[in-house]
Amino acid sequence: MNFDLFQEFAPKIANMTLPGQESHYKMAPLARLKQLREEAIRTKNPREAAVLMLYYPDNEGQTRFVLIHRKTYPGVHSNQVGFPGGKIEEEDRNMEHTALRETCEEIGISPQQIDILCPLTEIYIPPSNFLVYPFMGIMNDTPEFTPQEDEVENIIEVLLSDFLNDEILFSEKLTTSYAKEISVPAFKLNGYTVWGATAMMLNEVKELLKSAF
Repeated sequence: MNFDLFQEFAPKIANMTLPGQESHYKMAPLARLKQLREEAIRTKNPREAAVLMLYYPDNEGQTRFVLIHRKTYPGVHSNQVGFPGGKIEEEDRNMEHTALRETCEEIGISPQQIDILCPLTEIYIPPSNFLVYPFMGIMNDTPEFTPQEDEVENIIEVLLSDFLNDEILFSEKLTTSYAKEISVPAFKLNGYTVWGATAMMLNEVKELLKSAF
């Protein structure tokens, strides 16, 4: 999709009603779906985090958004694909500030280059006990990414037109931090399997974008 067209529709996207949790559930593994529907989230005293889905023009003027492939480390999100983001810190003014700060730290894009379009529906991640607040953001220039060496293995730049193609949806059997050999719904993006909370957040955006365009 041409970035000029995306910019034209951006204000409409920001004012639309969010699809919400039902859009998340469509990409949730069955074991996670049952847990999400039964979980009394606030009783778990979850930690809070924020992430950013950043849209921008590539060198050909086409719209892309960025994902990161995390490094392998001891933890439930090791070696997974996700959005730039992380946990809230004491100095953060709000969740939007957290998303922008973490994006700067992880992929080297200054908050001054980014306009926040809108918040998305928050999502609870049981294995790590995080309540995550996603945001959509846009920048007008083609970015030069600087990945954080100890956190980011690869930068993944996804064409929006590829993402909106329903042929990228599939199921794959994976061993996770909470189950072995389970079938999970996923997106195949730039050769990466994107599943779990990231896929759930992406599905809300996909439904939102399809309604807008």
